Amino acid sequence: MRIFVTGASGWIGSAVVPALIGAGHQVVGLARSDTSAAALTAAGAEVVRGSVDDLTVLRNAAAASDGVIHLAFKHDIAFTGDFPGAAEADRRAVDTFGDALAGTDRPFVLASGVAGLTLGRAATERDMPVIDGSPMSIRSATAQAALALASRGVRSSVVRLSPTCHGEGDNGFMAALVATARARGVSGYLGDGANRWPAVHRLDAARLFRLAVEKAPAGSVLHGVAEEGVAIREVAEVIGRHLDVPVTSVAPEAAAEHFAWLGAFLGIDAPTSSTLTRDLLNWQPTHPGLLEDLDKGHYFHTPATRA
Repeated sequence: MRIFVTGASGWIGSAVVPALIGAGHQVVGLARSDTSAAALTAAGAEVVRGSVDDLTVLRNAAAASDGVIHLAFKHDIAFTGDFPGAAEADRRAVDTFGDALAGTDRPFVLASGVAGLTLGRAATERDMPVIDGSPMSIRSATAQAALALASRGVRSSVVRLSPTCHGEGDNGFMAALVATARARGVSGYLGDGANRWPAVHRLDAARLFRLAVEKAPAGSVLHGVAEEGVAIREVAEVIGRHLDVPVTSVAPEAAAEHFAWLGAFLGIDAPTSSTLTRDLLNWQPTHPGLLEDLDKGHYFHTPATRA
């Protein structure tokens, strides 16, 4: 298939592109910079220049493809105070893809997240988020809109990703937690640290996106979850051991002061199942789990060491 991928040079996209090409697909990647374009060309993909705000570019690229994987999200503004703006841009892009693919039975795969689905039990693919007008629920509404495209003749699916898609080169939540521990001189967790985050290695997530675009039935909800829940206290203990700093509890009311922006997320308890996804697509994660990946040491290289 000829597959158009947004966010193709990003953390997940840079793993999805070779997974698709390795399976014999042709990839067309969206690039908004020369650096991204060069990375995609080096990976063997065709390049379309533009951003998620260039709706005509998105429409034309989707119409010329056999399927679309939409990974791009404006994280740069989402985590600096304008999450609603990022979510609204995402919704415009999804609506554009829906119009371009309507009536074709071509696949459309959207990246979303698992956090906030349920309380007190592991979330499953059958659980749907509450749409209450909050900033986070704007993005959830977009995922619901993507699933609804199945009624318009689009083989749409949503991959809900774990909050941490880990691996070497990760600059997300785990890297931020390591940086905080290094700066503070202690490896912290909130409260008793028993809250759990689901996790997935980015290479396992990439394979799931490939399987989704190839064969996920219309209207499928898929969970990119390799581990149902890893206690944040255990994460902090590995970080403390590698940095040789104390491991300590941080009071929830001090979360923002100690962890900055990360404090708003670190206390989330979001155990999540992927049993239905595994059964549906025969997806079996094979890469290291979160604690094993942390123990490999690559999260603790300083920029100077990496250089």
